[in-house]
Amino acid sequence: MSVHFTRRHFLRTMALSVAGAGLACKTRASKSGPPNFVIVFLDDSGWSDFRPFGDPDYSTPNVNRLAEQGCRFTQFYVPQAVCSASRASLMTGCYPGRTKVFGAHPPRARGLDPKFETMGQAMQKAGYKTAVFGKWHLGDQEDTRPPVRGFDESCGLMYSNDMWEYHPQHPESYRGKPLQYWDNGEITIERMTPKEQTMLTTWYTEHAVDFIQRHKDQPFLLYVPHSMPHVPIYASEKFAGKSNAGVYGDVMMELDWSVGEIMKALNKNGLDDNTVVIFTSDNGPWTSYGNHAGATPYREAKGTTFDGGTRSACIIRYPGHVKANTVSDDAFCSIDFFPTLCTLAGAPLPAYEIDGKNVWDLIIGTPGAENPHEYYAFSRAKHFEAVMSGDGRWKLHLPHSYRTLQLPGMDGAAGRYRQEKIDLALFDLDNDPYETQNVIGQYPHIAEQLQEFARAHQKKFYNSI
Repeated sequence: MSVHFTRRHFLRTMALSVAGAGLACKTRASKSGPPNFVIVFLDDSGWSDFRPFGDPDYSTPNVNRLAEQGCRFTQFYVPQAVCSASRASLMTGCYPGRTKVFGAHPPRARGLDPKFETMGQAMQKAGYKTAVFGKWHLGDQEDTRPPVRGFDESCGLMYSNDMWEYHPQHPESYRGKPLQYWDNGEITIERMTPKEQTMLTTWYTEHAVDFIQRHKDQPFLLYVPHSMPHVPIYASEKFAGKSNAGVYGDVMMELDWSVGEIMKALNKNGLDDNTVVIFTSDNGPWTSYGNHAGATPYREAKGTTFDGGTRSACIIRYPGHVKANTVSDDAFCSIDFFPTLCTLAGAPLPAYEIDGKNVWDLIIGTPGAENPHEYYAFSRAKHFEAVMSGDGRWKLHLPHSYRTLQLPGMDGAAGRYRQEKIDLALFDLDNDPYETQNVIGQYPHIAEQLQEFARAHQKKFYNSI
C-alpha cells in the first residue's frame, strides 16, 4: 500500500529523524559519486495509461513496480502539450516563449536554436557520458541534431513517426522527405516503412541497455524519448496481440517491457542505488485517434492548456533519497528537471536566465519544502493561455479558443474536433481537478494575483511575437 502525501501535509512527521536519514543519504551518495540519470519520455501517453495511475485493460507490471520503488507524482506538468515545445522545455529548462520552440516541427526544420544549451551539453561539462535513443524532434539540421547538441551517442527519428509518406490524411506533405532512421549522426534507414516502425521500441531499448552496460563505471545521462504511443502505433512480433486489448494495449505492454529491461540492466550492473530514474510523457493523449490513443481523467487532451493536455503521469525512483511506495500531489513542471538534475550532477547551469528552478526538496519530500515558483505558464503554439499558482492549487485560463473532440477516429484514422471558447476562468484544482467550475466570482483576489503574473509573463515573452 502506498503512502499518500498532500502538499500541505507532506512528510510532516519526525522531522529530526527525516533530517538524519537525509544526511545519511547524502553521505552514501558522496561515496558512490554523482548519480546517473535515466529519463524515459513517452510520446502522447495518457495520464491513465499505466498502473498504478489508471486501470487499463492490459498489464504494466514494470511501471507498477517502478512506482512501488519510488514516488508517484500526480500533479506533474509540461508547459505546452505538443511534441517539439515539450521536448525543448525538458532539455533546456526554458518556457517555449523563451526558446521560441512552439508546436511540432516538420522534417528538416532547424528547431531549437543552438544558443540554448541542452541538458546533454550541461552534463558533458560535468564529465557525464550522454545518450539519446528515440525521437529527437528538436531540430533536423546539421547543427541541431543530437551529436552536436550534447549527446555522445544517439539513434532514432529526428521528428514524429507520423511525418511520413503513409500519413492517413496528408501524405503529400511528406513526399520527397522520407522518414529516416539515424544512428550516431548517420542515416542507416533511408525510408522507414511499417515493418521498421514495429521495431522502434525494441531498438531504442536495446541501445539503452547496451549503453548502461558499457558505461557502468562512469556517470551517465540516458534519455529515452520513445516514439510510441504517438500514432501510427506499432508493436513488435513479440507483443503483437499479447494484450488482448487491441494494438494500443500491445504497444503499451511493449513500452512497459522496455522499462523493465532498463531497470534490469541497472540492477545487473550494480547501479540501482545511484541512478535517478524518471518516467513520464511529453503531454496527454491524442484523443482524436480513438482506440489508438490513451486516456486521461482530466479535461481535454493533447494540444490544449487544460490538464488533460499538460498534466502527465510521472514516477521518480532514487533509492535512499526518494521514499519508496509514496504518492505526492506537489506540483512541479518539466522545466524544473534541467536545473534540478544539473544541481545533483554538479553541472554548471548556463550563464543566461532559465525558467526552471531546483525542486529537489519537493521531490524528496523535505519537511516544509515549498515550490519556489510563484506560477507556471501554459501555452498552445504561439498563444499564451493559462497560469497556475506554484503550489498547483489555482489555475487561471485567459480567454482563448480550444479544440474539443467531437468524434474519435478508429484504427489509425483521425476523428473530428470542434472549436470552443473559454472566457477568463479560475479553477480550484484541489477541489475541482477536472476544471469544471469557474470560481472567479468567489476568489477575485486569487484571480487578480494570477492575472498580474500573466501580464508579466506576456510582456516578457509574447509581446514581440
